[in-house]
Parts: sequence; structure tokens; C-alpha cells
Amino acid sequence: MTSLRKLGRSDLEVFPLSLGGNVFGWTADEATSFAVLDAYTAAGGNFVDTADSYSAFVPGNQGGESETIIGKWLKARGNRSDVVIATKVSQHPEFQGLSAANIKAAADASLRRLGTDHIDLYYTHWDKVEVPVEEIIGALDELVKAGKVRQIAASNISPERLKASLDFSDREGLARYVAIQPHYNLVSRDTYEGELSEVAARNGLSALPYFALAAGFLTGKYRPGTSVESARAGRAAQYLESERGQKVLTALDEVAQAHEAPVATVALAWLAARPTVAAPIASARTVDQLPALLGVAELELTDTELAKLTDASA
Repeated sequence: MTSLRKLGRSDLEVFPLSLGGNVFGWTADEATSFAVLDAYTAAGGNFVDTADSYSAFVPGNQGGESETIIGKWLKARGNRSDVVIATKVSQHPEFQGLSAANIKAAADASLRRLGTDHIDLYYTHWDKVEVPVEEIIGALDELVKAGKVRQIAASNISPERLKASLDFSDREGLARYVAIQPHYNLVSRDTYEGELSEVAARNGLSALPYFALAAGFLTGKYRPGTSVESARAGRAAQYLESERGQKVLTALDEVAQAHEAPVATVALAWLAARPTVAAPIASARTVDQLPALLGVAELELTDTELAKLTDASA
């Protein structure tokens, strides 16, 4: 039985891999999304990450497609109390920004799509520096007090704004961020390491990295001379052109071979072992892609292997 990990100082306990819902209603239709969610939870997974804006970036979509599919699945399976649902506010076409009024309206819209009376973890998706942290935290605190949100978190926020938010929460005794969702992986370390991770560590926050597999590059399927059919192929292939990307692939191959494990599992295991990280986020558009992701719950790398990967990614 895989041990669950506590999120910050909260009462939320999660599986060490968060299933990304960004593909639901985009590269995974409803039936496939249901199958992926079923397989993830059957393996012990309990932590699903989405956002109200997924997937407004797809032509013909309005935003909220992912939440709607997850809501239908929760209703069909009758398992709401078994699953930790995380969603986000600020980017939906109809609910832009982080004004107090928008945060509350967007939360109500997310609750309707998810078919539930509470969101377990509610993120500010992209910080909006024109809005005072006092207004943002105040609105989130109202949602917590109303029972609509259990815990709050921040994604894509500067160290200064994160610290200011935490200080205000502490000073006023209001709801406090328990987690941060940074862009972080073996080929993108400076997007989290340094001041941002230090603020998180000092304040007991858990990190839940997105782009954990660098848009698929860290699965190992992108190699010189190969062509991959994927909506993210262009972004992932860029890493091949860098010396760091090639060094990381070489190190991943060596460690993966030693464990007879998929490259993706090793990349996620490195991330899961980093300071403050509770659960990397990764998505699967097919059930066949899930085992390599779920393997992070069981794979424990040695200190030497972790150091090899850390050095290669420097």
C-alpha cells in the first residue's frame, strides 16, 4: 500500500502522483478520460488536478470541459469522498483575474461543473499583481469559511507575492496557502529552485510541480532523428537541442536501465525526492501511459542515482 503524503500543514493526504486533468476534453475524450481516471484510482491514486480554464485553448472549447468530465465521472462512480480534487481560478475566459468578486463567482461555476459542494484544494492559477494580496486572501478565506473550499494554494506566483500572502494570512488569522504549484522538472530547475522554494520550505508549503515531464520530453520518447505524434511535440523537442537536455537523457537512461524502469518513472522519482515536493503532476491521454507515471509511488532512487541526475541537469 503506497503511503499518502500530507499537503503542507493541512489535513489533506494525497497519492505521490497527482493526475493532471488538462488533457480531459482536449486530447482525451470523455470515455477515455473516464478510463484513465478509473485506472488511476484503481491503482490507489486519489489526487486529480484541473483548472476552470481547461481547455479553453482548444478551438471550439469554452473552458471548463475538464471539470465537467471529472464531475460526470465523480457522479457516475459515487466516489467524491475518496478523491482530492484541485482546481484553479483566474484564467477562464468568462472569469478572468483575481478580484474578490471573480474568485467567488468562478468558484461557484467550478462547483457546478464538478457537481460537488466543495473543492479540496483551490489555487490562484496565475497571480495578478494588480490585485492586492489582501483582497485575494480575503476572498479565498470567505470560500473556506463558507465550506466551499477546504484548503488554498498558489500557482505561478513570485517569491515576494507568496511571502506577502502568507504574512497577511498569519497576521489576520485567515486561510493560508498550504501548497504551491510551480513549473519544475529536470530540465527546468530555476523556475522553482532558489528564493521561491526557500519561501515554500520556510513556511511549510508542499510543492506540486506541473510540467513534471517537460511536455513529454522526460518520457524518453523524443530522440535525435525521431518524430513523435503529440500536441506537445514542438515544445518537448526543443529540449533535444540543448546540451543539458542530452545530458539528462543519458543519465535517465542509465538509471532507468539499472532499475528496469521506464525513463518517465525515473524522472518523476527524482522530482518526488526533491525538497518540499509532495506529488508531481503528470497527465495521461491513454490508459497505456499510466503505468510509467504510477511507478513513481514505488521507485526509490539511491543517493548516488539522485546525485547523477541532479548533476546532469545542472
